[in-house]
Amino acid sequence: MTLSVIATAGGIATACLGAYVGYLAYDGHRRNESRTMLLLAVGVVCIAVVPYAISFALTPLLSLSDAVTVLGVTVAHLAGLGALARSVTA
Repeated sequence: MTLSVIATAGGIATACLGAYVGYLAYDGHRRNESRTMLLLAVGVVCIAVVPYAISFALTPLLSLSDAVTVLGVTVAHLAGLGALARSVTA
């Protein structure tokens, strides 16, 4: 098994687990009308799912440069951390 296969499998696992946790938090938001849970869901998805989508789907599809890919991932991480920070202080 090559390193690229392991890295891809790890990315897929992270995105799937992040999507599941995000779904659970969103479901908690719907049941309890909790803004905190909505922000938690957005934060988790922005940190775990969006970077994978940018790196492995949008970059090859749109032929993005490495710099644009890194910028997109960094913005997703910042948005996710902002949402998580807001969820624990709200």
